[in-house]
Amino acid sequence: MIIKRKSLTDILVENFLLQANKLHADTEVIKVLKARVFKIANANVLIRAASSPVGPNGNYFFGINYITIEEMANLDNPFIAFICGDLNKIVMLPATILFSNIKSISHDRNGEYKILVDKNLNIALKGRNNRIFCSDFINNWELLLSLYKSKEKEAVEESYHSILQGRILEIGNVRGFQTYCPNKSKIFNGRKLAEIATLESCPNLQFSDYELLKQIDVLWFKDKGNHLIPECAFEVELSTGTWSGVGRMASLIDYSNVRLYVISDNSKKYNQVINVLPTLQNRYKYISTDIIGDLYSSELQLKELREKIGL
Repeated sequence: MIIKRKSLTDILVENFLLQANKLHADTEVIKVLKARVFKIANANVLIRAASSPVGPNGNYFFGINYITIEEMANLDNPFIAFICGDLNKIVMLPATILFSNIKSISHDRNGEYKILVDKNLNIALKGRNNRIFCSDFINNWELLLSLYKSKEKEAVEESYHSILQGRILEIGNVRGFQTYCPNKSKIFNGRKLAEIATLESCPNLQFSDYELLKQIDVLWFKDKGNHLIPECAFEVELSTGTWSGVGRMASLIDYSNVRLYVISDNSKKYNQVINVLPTLQNRYKYISTDIIGDLYSSELQLKELREKIGL
């Protein structure tokens, strides 16, 4: 039997969680997100650990994908904990601060951001001596564990649902479609989904049940003269059942050109539903949430490149 030894970074993360428990904070892994995110008391915390500094200047380096940073910034009371070698050197930074400075942080072509924490535990930005000064966030357990008050506090699943809707709307907008979403007040990157969608109301289609149609999570339409033609429909299914989403999109079955997508991380549940509908199997397609994140990131990078070169 081969016993896998824990890495130093894994041990740092475990000790971080033990410290939280000693401070009487309940900890729970957030399974809906792929990154190492935990609910600690009333905070949602992404934990990153570096066992030792790199180079002669005593800098610590952390790689975080744009998608992960964005997801954290859209949660309630979000933090990113950068553990720099030991538990006496932790930068407990509100994720919204990192996200608001994201354009000033270097990244590679894959959207991997290189977070440099210097020997003073400040985060380096582009430009000489440009920093996020973090003295107020070093080992600040009181801030991380403080009671967070919000009039519309959401579960992580609900926030992630809105994130996925926002990403699908943005992809449709980049591609030149007219986009619609029924969740008007939900927030993505500081904007209401109603502000991201290009259509204020759902078009009333001749061969569709309008009451079902207007409840579909995201719709893409293309302009054709004075008419809007449905192109794609998306239902995001996380903690809810797949049946309801498949049923709503069935209102578009008579439009043979429309592509119907179920966005989920539970392919087993999707297959159980779709196998009961053999005559409709070829109309629906399953896409994992990770793929939507990858596509969204690629679309943004391509848009940025086009704007940069003017082509």
